[in-house]
Amino acid sequence: MWWNPSHGIRDNPTDMAQFEWMMAHGARVVTEFAYPFSSDRMNVPESVNLVANTSVLSVSLPMTPVTLLFGTRAAFLVFLTLGMIATAAAWYFVLSRVLIGSRGPAWLGATFCAYAPAMISHANAHPNIVSQFVVPLIIWRTVRLAEAGRWLRNGLLLALVIVWQAFLNLEILLMTAIGLAAVVVAVVIGRPALRARTRPFLAGLGVAAVVSAVLLAYPLYVQFFGPGAYHGLSWLIRGYSTDLASFFAYARESVAGDARSAAGLAKNPTEENAFFGWPLVILVLALVWWLRRNAVVIGLAGLGLLFAVLSLGREIRFNRRGTGIPGPWALLEDLPVLHSVVPTRWALAITPIIGLLLAYGAERVRELAARHPQRRSQIRFATVTVLAMALVPVLPTPLPTKRLEPTPEFVTSGAWRPYLTGGRSVVTLPLPDTDYAAPLRWSARTRLEMPIARGYFLGPDTRLGKDRVALFTAPPRATSSFFGTIRRTGEVPPITERTRREAVADLRYWRAGVVILGPHERADALRTGMTGLTGIEPTYAGGVWVWDVRPLTG
Repeated sequence: MWWNPSHGIRDNPTDMAQFEWMMAHGARVVTEFAYPFSSDRMNVPESVNLVANTSVLSVSLPMTPVTLLFGTRAAFLVFLTLGMIATAAAWYFVLSRVLIGSRGPAWLGATFCAYAPAMISHANAHPNIVSQFVVPLIIWRTVRLAEAGRWLRNGLLLALVIVWQAFLNLEILLMTAIGLAAVVVAVVIGRPALRARTRPFLAGLGVAAVVSAVLLAYPLYVQFFGPGAYHGLSWLIRGYSTDLASFFAYARESVAGDARSAAGLAKNPTEENAFFGWPLVILVLALVWWLRRNAVVIGLAGLGLLFAVLSLGREIRFNRRGTGIPGPWALLEDLPVLHSVVPTRWALAITPIIGLLLAYGAERVRELAARHPQRRSQIRFATVTVLAMALVPVLPTPLPTKRLEPTPEFVTSGAWRPYLTGGRSVVTLPLPDTDYAAPLRWSARTRLEMPIARGYFLGPDTRLGKDRVALFTAPPRATSSFFGTIRRTGEVPPITERTRREAVADLRYWRAGVVILGPHERADALRTGMTGLTGIEPTYAGGVWVWDVRPLTG
């Protein structure tokens, strides 16, 4: 993507467009002092609750200069690339300076944490997930809580990194909190001498909890109770689980994997959260046995098993088929907060656990070689051989990209502006949703000056009986469903007086000033449908078909 400016993520162009939009929103917050936690520039006439979405304010705000100077695509690419590099660097720092103390083992563990198969999978336009550079900093500051006499300072610093992560990805923060709690308990049980440090640790933890709660109280209130808040993910999305067989398989973007072998073991190319391969699984089990006297290792092993079991979802699947065996997640998925978690992502948290185990194992090997200098060469040869067998098959391959249609000149030139006086919006064909998000990229190119109807975001289903469960767009309307049918089938549904009245009502609801149709494989059918609904003949200008609907919307 660095060498091909016209290319985008092939397997997930919609999320890429959404994150470009989010980068533009961050820049707008800085330059126009826009409200950061929601926006009316998408989903007109409603708004989008950005705290309940992936607004990534902790990155989009400081990256405003990049967004303004080089554009939203460049900002997205910098975010994605530097996010993974920063993750590796942060893990290296914590492993080499805090947890392990040796460079070689730290390098091994950090590299796996940043570039494991699950991370490469989420690099398909999930920069908020692969940017885990705050996680090792949270671990670092949590470890420092045990220092005597610095409970206030350490508690404040931990609170700041917690807030930083909260505005990057709350899902990762939840997993980090659970993981740290489990390992701390295991260490306290396994190392009784550390119990003397309980008082400063709990004091600092209390400070961190209070300060982070105060700083996050209002944003969390907006997320759960503000306009656009939703009550958990849909039953379908909460069914995204990890196939048990995927723990032993190879990802499509690993050296030993391909799309055919990975197909069906994950819901899509962006959710290959396990895929460690048999050799690495065997190596991890061997490391846990070898290092079983280390309380941290036992804590990590138990935590990894917990996350693996939770990731299996409400029904355990094996080799692409349901087994009929319920998973423990079935008892938890309806609880508050947890009903917004995609269960397969619990497996994502196993990646840093394995990275840490590899680092601890490599450190033990280094110590063994130091104690037996006469056998150092044999020990190193055996270590390199075992690591190569386990890790070479999971080395990443380049992410597949494809050429994106350029933003139409009608958008880049500002030709839409005369149509939007009086608070009107642009309606695009097809209307944006989880399958078509190009209009978000177009709006981002205008720095969100061009408001659009509907969009791709998480919002509540406000239809009767839906209990505000999350949708990946606005609730359907008659006209959006009409054009959704055309996009799926290429056929224009029958146009009646009723569909015409509904179209006019929907255009008025969206405050439409203009309807535009850019390059699309169903362009002819979409153009026929809109012309039939409105009775307005479009004109072709700036690379799009244009319907001036102001006479219809008043």
